[in-house]
Amino acid sequence: MTNEGGGQRESRPRLLKEMSDLMRTRHYALRTEEAHCDWVRRYVKFYGMRSRADLADGAVKVERFLTHLAVEGQVAPSTQNQAFNALLFLYREVLRQPFESVKALRAKESKRLPVVMTEEEIRRVLTSMSGTCQLVCKILYGSGLRVMEALRLRVKDIDLAMRQITVRQGKGDKDRWTTMGTNLIDPLQEHLNRVKAQHERDLRDGFGTVYLPHALARKYPGAEREWGWQWVFPSRDVSTDPRTGVRRRHHMADATVNRAIKTAVARTGITKRVTSHTFRHSFATHLLARGTDIRTIQSLLGHKDVATTMIYTHVLRQGGEGVRSPLDDL
Repeated sequence: MTNEGGGQRESRPRLLKEMSDLMRTRHYALRTEEAHCDWVRRYVKFYGMRSRADLADGAVKVERFLTHLAVEGQVAPSTQNQAFNALLFLYREVLRQPFESVKALRAKESKRLPVVMTEEEIRRVLTSMSGTCQLVCKILYGSGLRVMEALRLRVKDIDLAMRQITVRQGKGDKDRWTTMGTNLIDPLQEHLNRVKAQHERDLRDGFGTVYLPHALARKYPGAEREWGWQWVFPSRDVSTDPRTGVRRRHHMADATVNRAIKTAVARTGITKRVTSHTFRHSFATHLLARGTDIRTIQSLLGHKDVATTMIYTHVLRQGGEGVRSPLDDL
């Protein structure tokens, strides 16, 4: 919890403040910090803990808590893993009480194929959108980005001449390059012209700074005001940074994009469960259908293991492993 100035409320438990401070020194993302603290809060509430002494015997307690999530809570495997990572960080890094292993009952993992839209469905959804959200979704589909990778793009990451996008600190803290559609060049240039005009107005109004990772603002004084470091998709309003209390313009919220997608899909009548990630899945599947080799797609998507990318080969198998239905011969 934070107050209006962005600082920590005095009533916040000291344990959570220590955890937040440590995660910030390790450069964890704000969302990761919030998720970890939330799981620790739920863990403490589950046992009714009132002091640090109650946190003893971590391995046994974490094991029971994770089993509860799987059996009673019926959470997804990824949710259980998130809880485990949060508690592992708590005991190992904050409390300095590491445990070797936890033998909790694991949540049942379901094997699901990704939802993919046809090219015609992509066209219908994009046509039903407009403005900045449409431009973001065109990048998701045209470049295979995750929604937060798109929203965290800086101006210097867009190379219109080379038709190339650089993704900085993607999943796994890795950088990569990916392609960009030729028909995006003019709309992106027009969009950047508007963003630059807004940035210049912010500078005149006493704002115009942008968040820089890993203390780059101290290393390169003035960089936070430079055009190249600005967000490609800045938010509409100036807000208070929850970590520093500085008032500035952050990047656009992913919830805004997701709402626009939901509205557009409903307008088209498409019954598939379409999210921002569906555009990324469609990007990979359509490239594969056009003969792009799997290793190239793996590189463009930023997958660590090619086995992750291979899921799209299953999507391409029409009608049950590519088998022709006998009904078609009647």
